[in-house]
Amino acid sequence: MSNRERIAAVLVGEEDRIMCLPRLFGLARMIEVEAVTYGYMSKLSADYTGAYWNFYTLSNGGFYMAPGDQPQYRLEWDGNGFSGDVSADAAGLIATLFMLGHMHEKYGEDQFAQLYAWASAYAAQHSEAGPIGAALD
Repeated sequence: MSNRERIAAVLVGEEDRIMCLPRLFGLARMIEVEAVTYGYMSKLSADYTGAYWNFYTLSNGGFYMAPGDQPQYRLEWDGNGFSGDVSADAAGLIATLFMLGHMHEKYGEDQFAQLYAWASAYAAQHSEAGPIGAALD
């Protein structure tokens, strides 16, 4: 895939959800992956009180999760001073990227680094690339 090709996000259908996380992370890591993602979302947004999350696969091989209960969230990250309103999709992408970075640092497994790279490439093309980048910087 060239750098100029648009990366497409595809919502994982209900029938495929059950195997999505085990396929990507294995049974041993899938529960931790979800818990860490939800934990980052709780740290990022006082607006977040739990939600049904959508799973997305990316045409470059990547993946991310996003809460599907409200249209936008106010995010604040003390680590870099970011504060702003973003869509639920962007908020979930940010939380997923934080989780992937955390999991790679914790376990050193290449799958987390590769998934981070693919999700980052998508984030760079996202309609909210500016706020996503600022939140992660």
